[in-house]
Amino acid sequence: MHFLDSCAVMADKVEEAICGLAGDPRAGAVVGMGADGTPTKYIDKVAEDIIFGYLRDHGLCSGAISEEAGRCDMPSGEGTVIVDPIDGTSNAISGIPYYALSIAREIDGHPEEAFIRDLAHHETFTALRGRGAWLDGRPIRVSETCRLDKATVSLYGRRYQPESLLGLGKRIRRWRLLGASALELAYVGAGRIDAFVDLRGSLRITDAAAGMLICREAGGLISGTDNTGIRYSGDVREGARLVATNGLLHAEIIGTLEGYHEN
Repeated sequence: MHFLDSCAVMADKVEEAICGLAGDPRAGAVVGMGADGTPTKYIDKVAEDIIFGYLRDHGLCSGAISEEAGRCDMPSGEGTVIVDPIDGTSNAISGIPYYALSIAREIDGHPEEAFIRDLAHHETFTALRGRGAWLDGRPIRVSETCRLDKATVSLYGRRYQPESLLGLGKRIRRWRLLGASALELAYVGAGRIDAFVDLRGSLRITDAAAGMLICREAGGLISGTDNTGIRYSGDVREGARLVATNGLLHAEIIGTLEGYHEN
């Protein structure tokens, strides 16, 4: 079975397992502390147990990374699988229908395959390095918006530094904050939003790995706020600032953020 087909099987299992949990107080019960240093919620643990169990049983990788479990060895298989079992946990707990399963596989340090399942709407975004990106099997492409005053941007900043957002926020047409980073990166790839900008410095590899590949393969451009490449070590405690755009808006957005990475 192809890796992405296996991801679809895992996603179906997760969907079935959590269908009664979204919006239920049980979903938000703290059941431990994740490797990323944040509390693990019950809904995350349910989804992660399904994914890790399937990976072990089917020999899909030699290692896996999750924000709950951290880096784990697997008994057999090729490459490293990077998982966010529930991207948008707070949305899921609150019953807001915008949360996803995010899975990427790296081989020899290169992201090769990506899979994101919108668990609330049963949409599936996929990508293969060098071959393209798809939504439910149909090719996707970034938007052609070339002016900030026409752009819809998902924009995140530090909670106590709202001024960091104002320079860019004043120039865009629509400001969104949807609460599920992997899915928002996929939305850039699908042309649903024009850019995703996260200035918090806390975006982890588990949040971003699959979404970055989907966005790039759909024609998008990704960098740090200083317009250099994004590099993750695999440590789930490590975060980054990230700018993902349709490419046409990238230079202008980076220009509005000049100097921010030094703060």
